[in-house]
Amino acid sequence: MSARIRLALVLVALVAAAPSVFAYLSLGTTVNGRSVQTRWTSMPIRYFITNRGVAGVSAAQMQAAAVASFSTWSQVPTASLSASFAGFTNAEPVRDDGATVIGFQPHEELERTLGVTAFTLDRTTGTLVEADIYLNSAFDWSVAASGEANKFDVQSTLTHEIGHLLGLGHSLLGETVLRPEGGRRVTSKRSVMFPIAYLVGTTLDRTLQDDDIAGVSDTYPTGKFLNSTGSVAGRVTLDGAGVFGAHVIAVNTKTGQTVGAFTLNSQGQFTMDGLEPGIYVLRVEPIDDADVGSFFNDDAKVDVNFRAAFYSKLVAVPVGGAGASAEIKVVRK
Repeated sequence: MSARIRLALVLVALVAAAPSVFAYLSLGTTVNGRSVQTRWTSMPIRYFITNRGVAGVSAAQMQAAAVASFSTWSQVPTASLSASFAGFTNAEPVRDDGATVIGFQPHEELERTLGVTAFTLDRTTGTLVEADIYLNSAFDWSVAASGEANKFDVQSTLTHEIGHLLGLGHSLLGETVLRPEGGRRVTSKRSVMFPIAYLVGTTLDRTLQDDDIAGVSDTYPTGKFLNSTGSVAGRVTLDGAGVFGAHVIAVNTKTGQTVGAFTLNSQGQFTMDGLEPGIYVLRVEPIDDADVGSFFNDDAKVDVNFRAAFYSKLVAVPVGGAGASAEIKVVRK
């Protein structure tokens, strides 16, 4: 049994139809009443490129950008994954045909959506069976090394979408401001997997950040990842009750490593893996820089009505282990 799931990188936040977030950056599904992580179990991931370009970007240039984007993820030293270009095809992306296809498609009706990732998974195991990515050719695209004014960068967008293809959800490590014409504009972000894109002409999302690296390493861990990093866990509470959907941020006081997590149950519990050993500051905040639907199902009862707060203590994260459990208390706005 398989199911089709779609995810999108957007100019302003749009609801992504996805299962509830399984871990701080990972997607998951329910198998026989238990949550399992959505991931590939067979490597390399074989993918095709649709043999059709757009103005300024040929199919061959799309293929080169895809190779670079896959390489960005596969070169993470604490993650074990690989991908292989299988050739050009006349097949369209986002077709349930058993092949992983990347290409352009025109979707003028999706005026704020740059790209979409759809994948088929085996509901009996949660394993990814195939995935497809399209970039919306209603926008102007570029593969220029330093970007191009008034055009979106193919490699940056593919790097985000390939993160979804690998099983990663959205990160909330970003700051936005409301735009007078509607929607949000990114002022800064600390993750390629933030759900809102930079404006045209930038190539910043070609480079992974701490949160992306921790997420992909947790999904496809190497022995180095398991043995050289630590974790922190705890609860977010309001008047003694757990807060569901709160965003928790850990910042290493020495290295500046910044990783985020969400509380994922009614007890307000969270777990954050992939932390460099050291001393951390913990901060909790509501989802307020992107739409809640970019992270959770529409029917999830996410609480956003509380004030951001810091944990009252510093947290020590040991090598290969967990720091002391932290309870971060928040108050209503």
